[in-house]
Amino acid sequence: MKGTFVFSLDFELFWGVKDLVNLKVYRENLLGVRIMLPQLLSLFNKYEINATFATVGFLFFENKEELIAALPQKKPSYKNKNLSPYLNFFEDVGQNELGDPFHFGKSLVKQIIESKQEIGSHSFCHYYCNEPGQTLEEFESDINQAVLISKKFGQDLKSFVFPRNQVNEGYLNVLVKAGFTNYRGNLKHFMYEYDSFPKLRWLQRLIRIADSYINLSGYNNFLPQKTQSGKILNIPASRLLRPFNSRLSFLEWLRLRRIKLEMTFAAKTKTVYHLWGHPHNYGINIEKNLAFLEEILKHYSLLRNKYGFINLSMKDLAKEYGL
Repeated sequence: MKGTFVFSLDFELFWGVKDLVNLKVYRENLLGVRIMLPQLLSLFNKYEINATFATVGFLFFENKEELIAALPQKKPSYKNKNLSPYLNFFEDVGQNELGDPFHFGKSLVKQIIESKQEIGSHSFCHYYCNEPGQTLEEFESDINQAVLISKKFGQDLKSFVFPRNQVNEGYLNVLVKAGFTNYRGNLKHFMYEYDSFPKLRWLQRLIRIADSYINLSGYNNFLPQKTQSGKILNIPASRLLRPFNSRLSFLEWLRLRRIKLEMTFAAKTKTVYHLWGHPHNYGINIEKNLAFLEEILKHYSLLRNKYGFINLSMKDLAKEYGL
């Protein structure tokens, strides 16, 4: 086993944040994805990076008519109805990608495929696996539709990222049955575990932000572990690549140093370092965000030359473990 750098991206556009922010407030971030993505793919090509784009199935469609025709028979029955993307569906979604670049992303998916990056799954509708009300059967219905639409693009889904990192181990057999070989798990640390302190989420978030600048949780490197009787590989996240924050710009050197030290530790100890992020987070301050990422990729190149550090997509890492 060589030290390995993995980079996964939760590709979701507005489906990933519709229950959190107003579209009018967040539209510039989303429109910026269309400017940023070609530059990001160019950077990956320059530094020979194979990333995994965990993509929401809704984004594959060209227009509303196609999307409606492909909706799953069973939909998530969340107790909190505001979480469902099917709520007020016809009112919220436009007719096609040209008129509604916030809910449709077929042209962007094609760019990713043409760049030979891995297309993974972020579920069909940005499905929340730990929310009260939804069921295993509803999740399976969602996953089946995600697999179906990806096949129409010639993609055989192997990597899964749970929306909002709501990893539900009871649902892993559904993924195995659908042909997935791996998923992105969470760090085994209280500040990153889902609902460790449900009444203190604000404090948990603050600690996580602080951990992006100073070492509070350790180096967060690992060796992947097979679960479900060895049928699927858990590839835990190591570090969220946060976007540029003008209020904390004076600390950017610390944020970069934190990531570089973690990468170096992984290279030296022959373990895995899994960076992840959201393209829509980098849709504003694009130049600064991509410049920061390029410094990370330059460091990867240095570690590759010095320690034999390699880069693999999630799918290819699972192949290394026989999956």
